[in-house]
Amino acid sequence: MAGKIKYICSECGYTSPKWLGKCPNCDTWGSFEEEIDIKKTLSKINTADAELLKLEDIELGKEFRLVTKFNEFDRVLGGGLVRGEVVLISGNPGIGKSTFLLQLMDEYSKTGNVFYISGEESLRQIKQRADRLNVKSKTLYLMNETNLEKIETIVLKENPKVVVLDSIQTLYSENANSMPGSVTQIRETTLKIIEIAKTKEISFFIVGHITKDGKVAGPKLLEHMVDAVVQMDGEENNFYRIIRTLKNRFGSTNEISIFDMKEDGISEITNPSEFFISEREEKNIGSIITPILEGSRVFLFEVQSLLTHTSFGLPRRIIEGFDKNRVEILGAILGKFLKIDLSTKDIFINIPGGLTLKDRSSDLAVIFSLVSSINGLAVSQKIAAVGELGLRGEIRRVSFIKNRVKELEKLGFKGVYLPRANEKDLESEKFKIKLIYLKNIEELIERVKK
Repeated sequence: MAGKIKYICSECGYTSPKWLGKCPNCDTWGSFEEEIDIKKTLSKINTADAELLKLEDIELGKEFRLVTKFNEFDRVLGGGLVRGEVVLISGNPGIGKSTFLLQLMDEYSKTGNVFYISGEESLRQIKQRADRLNVKSKTLYLMNETNLEKIETIVLKENPKVVVLDSIQTLYSENANSMPGSVTQIRETTLKIIEIAKTKEISFFIVGHITKDGKVAGPKLLEHMVDAVVQMDGEENNFYRIIRTLKNRFGSTNEISIFDMKEDGISEITNPSEFFISEREEKNIGSIITPILEGSRVFLFEVQSLLTHTSFGLPRRIIEGFDKNRVEILGAILGKFLKIDLSTKDIFINIPGGLTLKDRSSDLAVIFSLVSSINGLAVSQKIAAVGELGLRGEIRRVSFIKNRVKELEKLGFKGVYLPRANEKDLESEKFKIKLIYLKNIEELIERVKK
């Protein structure tokens, strides 16, 4: 029976009988996808199992988490994988999602049976990868299937500890009359997976591909439905991988961990700060270290800047790893209070490591690196800077200053420039590192000249 055509917004799930250029619900342009609306005759629903429970009658057991040898990944999840948790792991094709998940399943298989279900690769392909990774678990089972109802049957029958579904875009349910990967299919299959996870306390890893603009393919609703969203970043030609949490109901968000991609699999980097600030000389022009808070952990990043005389009428601003608009604001502050004219200069700023600094406490480091580059002043790489700048040139207080200073001291730094507003926070602390307090950027220039 031919059905009516409907259009669904891939961002919010809004349905329209006709195609619209802009979604009236979420204001997203070009998000409507065509689907066939086929109405089914539903059988009588059995409501005998539906019941209400008093809050006081619900017993809480000890929170059970599955842990692995990958301590950094367990930390990203909030201390390990919670029983019945549904985790969406996304990343570019070829980034290493399948490789890492196979290694994880080898670890989880130590607690019981685990399933790796793939709709993209054959069982021989998975076996070849397992041999390369030295995965030899006897409780790891493989399955090549895309039909959700068949997957549900075997999962409910065998009751495994953890299940990997690679990927959500290849699954389809017979209850939804649309192509695999469509908005309707992704929504229906995810709902069923969540139902199984919560009722049977089976943990799921769902692999999701991302679009060219870096978003998870499918409806935005998918990210709201799952318990945690984990994203794997990095470049195919580079050896490192960055895993971060974008959402976590059982832990903090914006946690990151660094992994090293090798031929025999992925291994964790236990000291990420050393990774981000490696390969530096004792003194550099236009370079300084800043301690940044990512999630619950402090990481050290290098801020690099380069200024050249512009060859065109309009100066260029080439920024990697930092907010371009923020650079324009900091440039205006330099011009206003330090009389530094950047209108004839091309500005190049880079944050090595592939991360984008969103913490405003990196403002002072950017200003410091720009001043160093303008004056040709070599800066000791044992000196760091942290602080947010206001439009009046004042250096504002930053949060978790103790943790930041402790991380610098642990890695052998000799001094740090920081806001005077944080002085009271460190009065009772005894640090070997020299604390250089600044009230505004004018004081920074005076210190630098010394």
